[in-house]
Amino acid sequence: MVTKEEKRFAKNFNINNLPDVPNGLPPHLQQTRVVSNSNPLTANASYVPCMGDSVKLGNFYENFKVDVISLTERDMEFDMIGIDAAFANAFRRILIAELPTMAIEKVLIANNTSVIIDEVLAHRMGLIPIAADPRLFEYLSVNDEPNEKNTIVFKLHVKCPKNKPREKVLTSDLKWLPHGSELLRESGGSTSKPKTYTSFSCSQDSLPEFANNPITPSDLDILIAKLAPGQEIELEAHAVKGIGKTHAKWSPVATAWYRMHPKVCLLGEVEDELAERLVKICPNVFDIEDMGKGKKRAIVAQPRKCTMGKGFIRDDDLIELVDLGSVENHFIFNIESTGSLPPDVLFTEAVKILEAKCETVLKEL
Repeated sequence: MVTKEEKRFAKNFNINNLPDVPNGLPPHLQQTRVVSNSNPLTANASYVPCMGDSVKLGNFYENFKVDVISLTERDMEFDMIGIDAAFANAFRRILIAELPTMAIEKVLIANNTSVIIDEVLAHRMGLIPIAADPRLFEYLSVNDEPNEKNTIVFKLHVKCPKNKPREKVLTSDLKWLPHGSELLRESGGSTSKPKTYTSFSCSQDSLPEFANNPITPSDLDILIAKLAPGQEIELEAHAVKGIGKTHAKWSPVATAWYRMHPKVCLLGEVEDELAERLVKICPNVFDIEDMGKGKKRAIVAQPRKCTMGKGFIRDDDLIELVDLGSVENHFIFNIESTGSLPPDVLFTEAVKILEAKCETVLKEL
């Protein structure tokens, strides 16, 4: 039974009041801090608001917005506005660990006379990103037989001739085998029909999805090994469907990260020579505006490019004129795809997974 005195002690307890706790940081760990005059809590770029008004359904409908800033085959940068940090982080975690891709899981080595041992070679093969849409394949369970719906087979056979310079083994040397495995299993008897390591009922290149789109590694110039004269590598690699939570080789992104949108304010007029000093310190953020009659002043031109470097704190004349902070519920999100799917498709699939999670929770309520 907790007494009133114990409750009062717990309420008023402060670890800094204990006699053996040092007061403040040691001198060698102290550094100059920049405190936002408008909102001290958001002065630190790492500050993340938790469970604010953005999680309310009405506010979410009104304020949530996604603005795509740039989009290429591999990279995507976009703004998520009006959303809580918990949801932004949920998208990041789903992109890294829960979106499926195809990756090499089994490597059958017929011959390897290179300096790379079999285990290391197999590990390097597994980390090669495969340009294949995982939505077209099924998961391979323990009891399933590898077939055209759940397995992709590649063949690698490179030999460096004698009296020749060293030869590089690249991912471009991987050849897709649409008919399945060509390596024979060890048969139990001479009368039994030889079997391969897969059971394809049809060729994958006969399917409309792959007829004009052969399966290849995402990048064809990745170095796998180097062969000296006379050395040889011959193997077969089987790729299956999986998620990054099981192994990082199935992660569809090289990285997925976000940061809060910087908020940069000038608390006073920064003119003439002082403006030039400020622009020299942060040329990507500030710019010079010509006011006429030989007058010029500094303006905040591109706050998005601010890296919170705080180089201006070394200038005594500028430290009180610049205010750094972060815009609440505004996140700059970046996705770098490994090549299995375009980044915009990855984000769409992440939304579907998060939606499915929410539906599962609602059903269990």
